[in-house]
Amino acid sequence: MDYALLISRYTTEHERQKLSMQRSLQFALRRAIQQGSLVAGSRLLSSRILAQELGIARNTVVYAYEQLVAEGFLETNRRGTIVTKIEAMPQAVAPDIASHRALAKRAQSILSLPVPPELSSGFAPGVPALKEFPIRLWRSLLDKTWRASTAQHLAYAEAAGEPSLRAAIVEHLRASRGVECDFDQVIITDGTQSSLDLCAHAFADAGDKVWMENPGYMGAQIAFKSAQLKIIGINIDEDGLAPKTKDWLQHPPKLIYVTPSHQYPSGSILSLERRIALIGAATQHQSLIIEDDYDSEFRHDGPPLPAMQGLVKDAPVIYLGTFSKTMFPALRIAYMVVPKNVIAALRTMVATLSLRGRRTEQLCLAQFIHQGHFVRHVRRMRKLYRQRRDALVAALSTLIAQQAIKAEIIGDQAGMHLALRFKDHSVDDIALSNALLKLGIIAPALSLHRIGSRLNTWRGLMLGYAQVPSEDIPGLVKKMSLILATAISSA
Repeated sequence: MDYALLISRYTTEHERQKLSMQRSLQFALRRAIQQGSLVAGSRLLSSRILAQELGIARNTVVYAYEQLVAEGFLETNRRGTIVTKIEAMPQAVAPDIASHRALAKRAQSILSLPVPPELSSGFAPGVPALKEFPIRLWRSLLDKTWRASTAQHLAYAEAAGEPSLRAAIVEHLRASRGVECDFDQVIITDGTQSSLDLCAHAFADAGDKVWMENPGYMGAQIAFKSAQLKIIGINIDEDGLAPKTKDWLQHPPKLIYVTPSHQYPSGSILSLERRIALIGAATQHQSLIIEDDYDSEFRHDGPPLPAMQGLVKDAPVIYLGTFSKTMFPALRIAYMVVPKNVIAALRTMVATLSLRGRRTEQLCLAQFIHQGHFVRHVRRMRKLYRQRRDALVAALSTLIAQQAIKAEIIGDQAGMHLALRFKDHSVDDIALSNALLKLGIIAPALSLHRIGSRLNTWRGLMLGYAQVPSEDIPGLVKKMSLILATAISSA
C-alpha cells in the first residue's frame, strides 16, 4: 500500500496544513479503517519501514500507532501491528429522515406544508418593483446615518425598537390608515413572520384555537402550528371572512387572523359590515384579532380603506404592518400596534426574549419617513402598480373571452396581486401551477393555501404583477394560455 497516497486521500489539504505529520497519519489510518480500505486483520508496515517510506522520524509513526491502539483501531501481537476487528458501524439513516427525527414534534408538524419557490420571476406574489426603489437615495441616507453614529449606536437597540422610527410609524398610520395608537403601542419586529410568532406565543397557549381565513396565508399557518395552536379554517367568500354562528359556538377562538384590506391569497376585501360584526363578536368572546395589513398602501380603485384597528375605540385588534412590500424585503423591518391593555406585559416579554439589532437601518428608515421620501415612493408605486394591474386585467380578460375559459378576476381593486378564480371547482390548480413553474412562471394555486380539512370552493391562481413591467405582461399571459386552456378543458 502507498501510505503517502493514503494520507493524501484521507486528509484534506486544509487538514494537512493545520496538523502535524503524526496527527495526519493518525487521521488517515483511522478513516481508512472506518471506511474499510484497511480491513480487519491487515498488518501494517513496521514503524521503521513506514518512517523510511514517508521520510519522517520513526517516533512519529510509533506515537501514531500507539494512539490508534489506545483507541481500539489497532492491536499489536507477534505478527506486528494489526487492524482490529470492530463491530459493524450502525447504518446511517437517510439524511432527510434523520433531520426530521432530530426536530421536535411541533417543528415536524410544519414540514408537510408546501415551501414556496424562492424565485421572483413570472407572477410571483408579494414581490415589489425592486428596480424602482430609490436605492441611491437610500444609500445616501444610510451613509449619513452611519457618519452620525457613535459607539452607543453599536449596542443593542431598545427592545421595542428605535423611538424615532416608532414615532414616524405612528404619524404615518394615523394619516394614511386611520389607526388610533400612541407611541408606546408600537413594537418593531424583524418582519411579519416575527410578528406572527410573537402573537402566537404571547397571546395563546398550546392547544388554544386560532381562526384563519380559508384559503389563507401560509406564513401565518406556519407560525400557529409552530406554537402548537389548533387552527380552525373559516371559509371566505367575495366579501372576506364569513364565520357562521355555529363556528362561534363550536370553536370559540383565542386568536383570529385576518387580512381584511386585501385577503391573502384571494384578494377579496372584508366588507365594513363584517369588520364591525367581527370586532363585536371578538369582544364578546374575549378573542384577539390579528389584522395583517400587508399591502393596503396600494389601493387602485377609490381611497384606501381604514384599518379595522381604528374602527371601534379600544378594539381588540393587533395591527401588523411591514416595509417589505412598500420598500424591499431585505430590509427586514416590520411593526405591531398592540392594544393598550397588553402593551406593558408584551414589552416586558419582548425585552426578556429579544435583543434588538439593526439600529442604523431603523434610524435611517425614520429619516426616510420624516423627510417625505416614503410617502412619495408609495405614491409613485401606487401609480405604477395600477398600470401593471390594468395590463394584467386586460390580458386576462382577452384570454378568458377568446378561449372561453370559465374564470373570473378577483381582488384587483388593491394590493400587488390578483386572483384568477376558476368557476369549475374540479380544476387541479396545483398541477396547473406546477406546469407553469416549469415554464419559469410562478403562479401559486389558491387551493394550496387551504387551511385544515375544511373544504372550500376556491380553485385558481395567484398572479402578482408589481414586479412585472406592463409591456411583458401580454407575453407572459400568452405563454400561460396553452397550459391554462388544456388544464381547464380536461377538468
